[in-house]
Amino acid sequence: MQIVLLGPPGAGKGTVATVLAGRTGIRHISTGDLFRAAVKQRSPLGCRVAALLQSGTLVPDSLTIAVVREHLRTMPRESAFILDGFPRTVPQAEALADLADIRAAVELIVPEPEVVRRLSGRRTCSACGATFNVASMPANAARFCSPVQREDDDPTAVRRRLHAYRAQTTPVVEYYRAAGLLRRIDGTATPPAVADRLYAAVSG
Repeated sequence: MQIVLLGPPGAGKGTVATVLAGRTGIRHISTGDLFRAAVKQRSPLGCRVAALLQSGTLVPDSLTIAVVREHLRTMPRESAFILDGFPRTVPQAEALADLADIRAAVELIVPEPEVVRRLSGRRTCSACGATFNVASMPANAARFCSPVQREDDDPTAVRRRLHAYRAQTTPVVEYYRAAGLLRRIDGTATPPAVADRLYAAVSG
């Protein structure tokens, strides 16, 4: 079972993928984690990624594909996994088709107002790095942490991010629709419930 997970920022892709991985043993592969690992290992690819991230430049398709390719080559071809954050462009999707046997691309559907609510309510502690949401912040967080809002989590910035996401990723959704691999599920429930829907969508 090799799955691509699609959805806008704030859709909960990472959380849902983690829940499903914990239940099934399917490996959760996050491109964000791959980038951080490559940078930490100071591999040749990691050094290139680090230079781009430090300059604020987007990592190009060619380098993103190379990082994913390097990781997938460490796994047996038939390994089960769920990809979170890749592919984000059609060239990435085309490259992935040569690297893996994708069974389904699942898009988490979350209305824009809900995404804005989730992301604009997110806070990160400036001291310990813990992440909270103002709607579900633990009672002791206000006492022991110094939560701050990231600039790109401001509601106006969130809407800009969603616009950029749709412009970049809609062609990827259509790519998988044309291939008969697209599944769409409601992503507004709790992570365990969405994980149930995800598993049902890919195992039927």
